[in-house]
Amino acid sequence: MAAGVSRWRLYRLRDQGAIDLVGRGLYRRHEAEAVDIDLIEIARRAPLATLCLATALARHGLTDEIPSRIDVALPRGQHRPATIAPVVWHWFDPTTFEIGRTEMPLDQETSIGLYSSERSIIDALRLRHREGPDLAYAALKRWLRRRGASPSNLLAMARHFPQVERPLREALEILL
Repeated sequence: MAAGVSRWRLYRLRDQGAIDLVGRGLYRRHEAEAVDIDLIEIARRAPLATLCLATALARHGLTDEIPSRIDVALPRGQHRPATIAPVVWHWFDPTTFEIGRTEMPLDQETSIGLYSSERSIIDALRLRHREGPDLAYAALKRWLRRRGASPSNLLAMARHFPQVERPLREALEILL
């Protein structure tokens, strides 16, 4: 409607199959490239949305777990938008929110935040009381086997999260 299309025209285009419903009030052309519609909806509803925890670890190939819901972080104080997509919202400290955050393109106009593999491991370790310790330790173990994995870079990032630095050091001592 912001583009000047009337409500009736919008419904007619939907009924004719020219556009698809992505989420409440969100539509996209039917012939548009295939993408993850749930991520498009999340990115459109919350521009700072960032994939985190098990979802980010799965994107980086650090877990075999296939999350049934999408883990999404927002800076603490942000409003949680209503979505059709199955989302678990997490609120992270605004002072550390941008650490390890990159953008992942979804289509030509839309991208969503994605935490790096290092930040995802730190968050899984930091929230192991909720996520379970197996997720963090298995991801760390798999990450260490990767070419180019730098434990010193991981520890440098962990310094921003003081409650994680000690357990991470202990895990690295055991695994290395």
